[in-house]
Amino acid sequence: MTQLANPSIEELSQFAIDTVRRAGDEALRYYGKGNPEVKFDEALVTEAELHLVDLFKNELHAQYPEHGIFGDNLPREDYVHGQESYLWIYDALDGVANFQAGIPIWGISLALLENFWPVFGVFYMPVTGDLFYAHAGQKAYWGQEEIKIPETGEISNESLLLTYSRFHNHYRSTFPGKIRNLGCTAAHICYVARGRAEAALLAHVSYQDLAAAQIILKAAGGEIRKLDGTEFHLADYLNGQRIEDHLIAAPQGAHTSVQMYLQKEV
Repeated sequence: MTQLANPSIEELSQFAIDTVRRAGDEALRYYGKGNPEVKFDEALVTEAELHLVDLFKNELHAQYPEHGIFGDNLPREDYVHGQESYLWIYDALDGVANFQAGIPIWGISLALLENFWPVFGVFYMPVTGDLFYAHAGQKAYWGQEEIKIPETGEISNESLLLTYSRFHNHYRSTFPGKIRNLGCTAAHICYVARGRAEAALLAHVSYQDLAAAQIILKAAGGEIRKLDGTEFHLADYLNGQRIEDHLIAAPQGAHTSVQMYLQKEV
């Protein structure tokens, strides 16, 4: 049924959470069913992603037909009122290699913008049941539990740096703690937001990868910056262009203490 009145932020947030949960249930039908004779079953991933994208579009058009979806058309450049001001950014599968191989660290993310301003972000991991979400500028949550990055201590051999595949081809590292790639960008960022990792080094990411997770990270007291410590503005990539810079997701003020351990290979 089409909803005519302007929805409240609470209604939109609940729609987002309910939608990623339903998408997660659907995704589990494909989870771990990759062809064992190939290292990466692209056909399975494509089928699953197309199904999940169609599911989201049908859910959104049935409930909020005037809302926009990132990727369908270029975002509006002018300020508009009412439901046409909303834009959803949906990432149907983050961590596709894990997904098709039956490794549980993957998920579905959904972010909402209003006239280009972040409103809400949610990331859901169907296998583990982990649900991260936040309203922009407010508190961040893991399920019903509020999460906030603890005060940053000294980096030690117990510290954890999350990174990306082929990291060791690109960097020489003196990081004293553990370095791990779990294979899912949004999960990496949310683990930083939850205080389970000191930082996450990000590369080869897209607008969809970061839209929801960045809202959650900021609400928890962190931020994403470029590797050299300068500010990173995700809104600069709203037209879908590639993000070439390597980025660090870390607690506010802690980026330099991580960057000092990383030296790019020449």
